[in-house]
Amino acid sequence: MSAEDTAYVTYVYAVARDGDALRESAAEPAGVAGAPVRIVPGTGDGAPVFVASSVSAQDFDEAALRRHLEDLEWLEAVARAHHAVIERLGAATTVLPLRLATVYLDDDRAREALDADRATFEQLLARLEGHVEWGVKIYVEAPDEAVSPPPPGPASSSGVGPGRAYLGNRRAQRSVRDSAHRAAGTAAERIEAAGRAFATDRARHRVQQGELAGSRGENVVNDAYLLRADLSDAFRAEVARAADDLPGVRVDVTGPWVPYSFATAPEPAAAEGGPS
Repeated sequence: MSAEDTAYVTYVYAVARDGDALRESAAEPAGVAGAPVRIVPGTGDGAPVFVASSVSAQDFDEAALRRHLEDLEWLEAVARAHHAVIERLGAATTVLPLRLATVYLDDDRAREALDADRATFEQLLARLEGHVEWGVKIYVEAPDEAVSPPPPGPASSSGVGPGRAYLGNRRAQRSVRDSAHRAAGTAAERIEAAGRAFATDRARHRVQQGELAGSRGENVVNDAYLLRADLSDAFRAEVARAADDLPGVRVDVTGPWVPYSFATAPEPAAAEGGPS
């Protein structure tokens, strides 16, 4: 194999069915590292296809990817480009997103992996046809229990010293917080009922903490729902009302998204690299 043949590797974003809508959407965005997006067809009529780009082996072979795992700025740029391609494709047709940095030595290796998992890919594409994902998060916004004790001083007019007043304040705040958590449980039950009425499936994710939470309050539920696109408005309206009469509770609904949480595509065994 010549040096020219090894200059690029095949970076794969997603699996999809071939067609005009897919090809038109694939022609629009630049992919990872600014590379054009193209189609790698499977073998046989009607076979699923990979949506891919040719990227520099210097940056995306197995050894290079191991080095890049330490470079958060590089990883963020790749992730943004990867997901931008998938979102663009998902607006036009059904896609199965693949994990970040799924890379093959060449198109022939990619096609072998695509053909090997053809039956699974076809089943998943059929299941997700006409469906979108909605995210639902529940937050508790009760006052923080971590309060500072009052400064030393004489007892209040009621005869309660600063220490006892502090402990009483903490108990009151715990009570408010406990009530908010119970209310969040009520909101979760209402949302689950809406899911049973409208959704095809639900995925539970780990609640987000610290900077990942990205919002005020304590995240206590972080779920994703798979819905037929035509049922989205009814589901969203039902979920948005779930906390209307529940003080200290907030529900955030986001979407519609490409159904990442339900695109459980197999790990392509023939991939030559990629973060694990």
